[in-house]
Amino acid sequence: MEFGETLSLWSIIPFLGMLLSIALFPLFAPRFWHHHFGKVSLFWALTILIPFLIIYRAEALHKFLEIILADYIPFIIILTALYTVSGGILIKGTLKGTPSANTFMLIIGTALASWMGTTGASMLLIRPFLRANNHRKNRTFMVVFFIFLVSNIGGSLTPLGDPPLFLGFLRGVPFFWTFSLIEEMLLVSGILLVMYFLMDSYFYRREGVVPKKEEAEALKIYGIHNIILIILIVGAVLFSGIVRLGDVSILGVHIAMQDIVRDVVLVVIIFVSLISTSGEIRDENEFTWFPMKEVAILFAGIFVTMMPCLEILRAGPKGELSFIMNAVREPFHYFWITGILSSFLDNAPTYLTFLNTAIGRFYPGIAPHEAVIHLINEKGLYLKAISIGAVFFGANTYIGNAPNFMVRSIAEESGVRMPTFFGYMLKYSTAILMPIFIIVTIIFFI
Repeated sequence: MEFGETLSLWSIIPFLGMLLSIALFPLFAPRFWHHHFGKVSLFWALTILIPFLIIYRAEALHKFLEIILADYIPFIIILTALYTVSGGILIKGTLKGTPSANTFMLIIGTALASWMGTTGASMLLIRPFLRANNHRKNRTFMVVFFIFLVSNIGGSLTPLGDPPLFLGFLRGVPFFWTFSLIEEMLLVSGILLVMYFLMDSYFYRREGVVPKKEEAEALKIYGIHNIILIILIVGAVLFSGIVRLGDVSILGVHIAMQDIVRDVVLVVIIFVSLISTSGEIRDENEFTWFPMKEVAILFAGIFVTMMPCLEILRAGPKGELSFIMNAVREPFHYFWITGILSSFLDNAPTYLTFLNTAIGRFYPGIAPHEAVIHLINEKGLYLKAISIGAVFFGANTYIGNAPNFMVRSIAEESGVRMPTFFGYMLKYSTAILMPIFIIVTIIFFI
C-alpha cells in the first residue's frame, strides 16, 4: 500500500495552518509576524513532523528527508544563486516610469522569463522597475502586474521558464514542445499588458506627474560579469536535465549525481558573485538578505507541511482526494484542477501528479517516456491544459510560485504597500486573472 493511501485529510491541517498564518498574521499582527515568522513556520512544521515520526516512523522519516533533500534544498540553492547574482547587476541611467516605459519593461521581463526562468527575470528586473517608479504614488498595481507577467505567465515557453515544465522535459516532453503554448501565452500576456497600460495611464494622469527637466543619462550596466554567471546558472540547470550520471544515496534518499553537480556549481557561482561584485553595487541596488531569508524560512514550513497533501494526491483514486481525481476527465478539468492546486501547492509535483493521471488513464502499462510521446501526438490538448494550468495559476497567490514572494518582499523593502495574502487574491488575482482564465478555457479547452 502506498504511503498516501494511508493518510487522512486531517493530515493537511498543518499545511492549512501554515497558509492561514501567512495570510492573517501580517494583517492582524504585523509586528509579531515580522519578528517571529520563523517560529510560526517551525511550529507548523513540528505539528506534522512529531506525530508522523511517532506513528509512521521510518517511512515518515524517509518522506520528510526526501522532500528536504530532493526538493527543498535544490529549490533554495537555485533561488539563492539567482537572487545573489541578479543583486550584483546594477542598471543606472535615466529610466522614468512612464506608462510606455513601464509596459516596455514588462514586455522585456515577460520575454526573458522563458529563457532565464521566472525567478531569474524577476530578480534581474524588479529593482530597476521599482527605481524607475520611485516618483510615482500608486505602485502597488505595478508590482502585482509584474508578478503576473514576469514571475509567472512569461515562463511558459521553455522548460527553463518554470519548474513544472522542466520536470516535463525530464519525463520526455521535447524541449521545444512548450513553444506550442505560445498562443495561450500571447493571449493572456497581451490582455494583461493592455490592462496594465490603461491602468498606468489613468494613474499617471491622475497623479499629475510632471517629468523633471534634467539631462538624460545613458543607461549603463554595472556588475556585467554577473550576466555571464546567470547564463552559467541556466546552463547548470539544463545540464542536470540532459546528462545522466547515476544516483547516490544520501540518508536513504536517492539523489541524481547530475543534480548534486548542478547544486555544487550553483553554490560556487554564489560565492564567485559575492567575491567579485563590489559592495557599492549591491548597496546602490539596495540589496539585503531579508527577502531570501523570509522565503527560505517560510518555504521550509510550506514544504514540510505540504508533504501529506502531495502524498495523498499521488495516491490518486486510492487516496482521500479520490473524488477530485475521479472527476478530472476533460482538458478543461485538467486545466482548472492543476491550476487551482498549483496556486497553493508546489506547482512542480502538482504538474507531475496530473501528467501521471492523464498517462494512467489513456496509456496504462506503457513505459512513461513512450506514453508521454503518445500523449503529445494523440491527446496533446490534455498536456497543454496541465502545463498552462501549472504555470499560469501560479500567479494567483504569493506562494503559487517562488518569485512571487520574493518580489513582494523586495517591493515592501522599497516602500511599496503590498496587499495582504487574501487582499492580493480578492482584489487582484481573482478579479483580473480568473476572467482571463475563463476566456482561455472557452477558446482553447472546450
